[in-house]
Amino acid sequence: MTADPARATLIDGKAFAAGLVDRVAAASARLESAHGVKPGLAVIIVGEDPASQVYVRNKGETTQRAGMRSDTHRLPAETSQADLLARVAALNADAGIHGILVQLPLPGHIDASAVIGAIDPDKDVDGFHVVNAGRLAVGLPGLVPCTPLGCLMLLKAELGEMSGLNAVIVGRSNIVGKPMAQLLLGESCTVTIAHSRTRDLPALCRTADILVAAVGRPEMVRGDWIRPGATVIDVGINRVPSRDPAKAAEGKTRLVGYVAFDEAAAVAGRITPVPGGVGPMTIACLLANTYTAACRAAGAEPESLDA
Repeated sequence: MTADPARATLIDGKAFAAGLVDRVAAASARLESAHGVKPGLAVIIVGEDPASQVYVRNKGETTQRAGMRSDTHRLPAETSQADLLARVAALNADAGIHGILVQLPLPGHIDASAVIGAIDPDKDVDGFHVVNAGRLAVGLPGLVPCTPLGCLMLLKAELGEMSGLNAVIVGRSNIVGKPMAQLLLGESCTVTIAHSRTRDLPALCRTADILVAAVGRPEMVRGDWIRPGATVIDVGINRVPSRDPAKAAEGKTRLVGYVAFDEAAAVAGRITPVPGGVGPMTIACLLANTYTAACRAAGAEPESLDA
């Protein structure tokens, strides 16, 4: 999918994610046929956060579309930490469940770190457990956080061989920035992790062949931060007021990423749009992780899910 010829090529994450779900479905069917194992994903949601409810519903529908077992555990907001940990322990022991995801955020009285730490690392399809973080850091097989995994898949599909390319990641979170750096190191990129306090951040970004924006601030990365022809991956999705003052006064909003898209698209070679770029890859990669976990539980080698 391309924009105006003078602008960057758009990286269609929505189409790639749909193809990935299809590949996961086909691979899962072959796993079940050969080994009698149907991949199973359990999602736990505590409370009534509207955005989380929508996200969990989408996860369930996509999981079923991929031919996987889909269990959703909806718990009231007043659920105790002990009861939530007991539910996690039961799912750890359930041989028909290969992936466990606890939807964040959790109510304030529950320690999210303790809950994530209680998940069997081999079923931690979010890839947040410290064991999986350690496996990624030292290059052992593990489960990788879904958003950076999706970014890597898009980059490999667009660029192919990335050895020797300069990659700058703006953002140092445990969920995106740090695992993204490990994944790109694994592709033999030269990787720099930057953040909002990096000195002369624009100049550093201009050295990047691959620029991953995961900084947490809407439209922080400007067009003049980007090296001409670079590939830009925008992880952000933020709702901000409409550009039209009258519409903004009515409460109308628009979705933007961490990159000032119009400016960046005039300079970059390739860029992910918001929406329709990285976002759709997260659920698709959650299913890919569930499939991988099911293969390992069955003693089978996971098939490649690359395009």
